[in-house]
Amino acid sequence: MKISRRPLTTVMLATLALSLGLLAGAQFSNAQVTAVPKDASAQGLNDMNSGAVANSPEPASALPAMPSAVANSSEPASATPAMPRAAAASDPNSGFHVALVPYLWMSGLNGTVGARGHETSVHASFGDVVSNLNFGIMALADMRYNRIVMPVDFMWMKLSDLRGLPFEEGTTSVKGTLNEDILTPKIGYRVIDKERFKIDGLVGFRYWHIGTTVNLQSNTASASFYQPANWVDAVGGARIEAMLTPKVILTIAGDAGGGGANSDYQVGAGLGFKLKKVVLQAGWRYMSVNYRPSNGVISDIAMSGLILGVVIPLK
Repeated sequence: MKISRRPLTTVMLATLALSLGLLAGAQFSNAQVTAVPKDASAQGLNDMNSGAVANSPEPASALPAMPSAVANSSEPASATPAMPRAAAASDPNSGFHVALVPYLWMSGLNGTVGARGHETSVHASFGDVVSNLNFGIMALADMRYNRIVMPVDFMWMKLSDLRGLPFEEGTTSVKGTLNEDILTPKIGYRVIDKERFKIDGLVGFRYWHIGTTVNLQSNTASASFYQPANWVDAVGGARIEAMLTPKVILTIAGDAGGGGANSDYQVGAGLGFKLKKVVLQAGWRYMSVNYRPSNGVISDIAMSGLILGVVIPLK
């Protein structure tokens, strides 16, 4: 059997042509990969470097990084850390404060006064006191340092031609003259110091000077007796302040003691109305003292009445 070589030769040539085509294609692909343009390679390297720099952390600086709020601020940075507003603001209640309180005490006077063994009962209304008042000074200096309080109260007045009831037989009329100086310095501590409620505990002394002149008038003669008296009483008390509204303040105060006198006490209450720069006050005050030493001076009196004042802050 004779085999034809023509078809076999054709197959072998086709196979050889396919192999050469595949080999040429592979070489052409390798040539495209390696033959990258120089500019494109450099651009790609730059892009890679840019991406690396963009994604890498910033280099360390010799100065610490500023916060963005500070870095964007036009003000220079301060070496001292900023304090909170609440802490930086000063407390208006701290420090040293002084207020002057001139006042008018429209009091009546009742009791017994005497000099050199002669005494008389005195009953004078406020109208009588005003008509017989020669001169008077009444003021309170209210000082405070933080929670230490130091009020000083001073009152001086001279009353003359006070009509009294005679206690002695044969006497038809009695007139008295009374010089009265009262000084009450105290020191204390603000036990409760709330915005709307405050309590002060106070101790101190009250200095009294009373000069009593008794003029006795009878049907046949007249006589005048004068004798001064000075003494000091230790006192202790409290003062309460309550803010009823932003404009209205209630104040209640009192003290009691003794020493030179058998008894010495006072109590008062009032309302204050806050204005722009001052506080107007109105209230009631009662004071009593019983001084009966063995030297013949007698001052057993009680004073009470309406009190008006104005609080003037000085510091």
